[in-house]
Amino acid sequence: MALVTSTDTQSPDKIVDVAVAVILRPDGSFLLARRPEGKPYAGYWEFPGGKVEPGEDAYAALVREIREELGLEVERAHPWITQVFTYPHATVKLHFFRVVNWRGNPHPHEGQTLAWQTGAHIDVAPLLPANGPVLRALSLPPVYGISNAAEWGVPEFFHRLEASLARGLRLVQVREKGLDEVSLGQFVQEVTTRAHRFGARVLVNGAESLAREAAADGVHLTSVDLMQCYVRPDYPLCAASCHNAEELQRAAELGLDFVVLSPVLPTPSHPGSPTLGWPGFAELVKDYPLPVYALGGVRQEDLDVAQQHGAHGIAMLRGAW
Repeated sequence: MALVTSTDTQSPDKIVDVAVAVILRPDGSFLLARRPEGKPYAGYWEFPGGKVEPGEDAYAALVREIREELGLEVERAHPWITQVFTYPHATVKLHFFRVVNWRGNPHPHEGQTLAWQTGAHIDVAPLLPANGPVLRALSLPPVYGISNAAEWGVPEFFHRLEASLARGLRLVQVREKGLDEVSLGQFVQEVTTRAHRFGARVLVNGAESLAREAAADGVHLTSVDLMQCYVRPDYPLCAASCHNAEELQRAAELGLDFVVLSPVLPTPSHPGSPTLGWPGFAELVKDYPLPVYALGGVRQEDLDVAQQHGAHGIAMLRGAW
């Protein structure tokens, strides 16, 4: 099984690589498995998977383990987040993949009990301790919209916001550098009110006081603020903008909920500026513990390629609206 290795003699000082499958149905539900008797943490629920064998990469281990455990043939799986967790009997490095296509129906080949669950309605217990960050990450939608009223004007932006929320946008960042303090406060309040009607969440760029006054859901740190921050802001949802490995490391140390990494592709606002490209993006997010949104020149049709390169999803300044 995945979050705990089946060998109970491992030293906690030795890191055991484990491939873990987040098997996702189109409705967003995912498969959990209950560990059978005779295994460490018997009776606990986890994501399926297993130990990476010597000479095997994590993806190959994932395919093999899911075939052996569940009788499924993985056809498409995207690298996602990597978490290190220490149990009394072992320290495991959990390489999570989101499995989006497979053949067959899951059957418990190793005495497990299986259950499809959703993040909002988990009715199995107990869950292994390492599940917490993963379940929080699964609650994040694939698209992150960044406000752009400076380009269209406030009335037109609200029209576009309403339409995007109706189409399913569920995560919005307010970033309006051109508004004065009073106008920005009113803008944040209006965005939050409209978003909450649709069950969407709102983060405010940098301005913690405005986030509190508007009852927004959290804050988004600029890269400058991030590097000057040594304690996670006291909000339910915290994110940051990153452009390099140093900034990514600081966000992970703070235990933020996600990051936005840019610029991935050329953008109209910064023609000719250096970009990461998809290979550079993938290299930076490899084995990273937080969900990462790709930003910069990406469009809705880039979502799949972004996830193939390790992104949780895409962030858009124009395409979201």
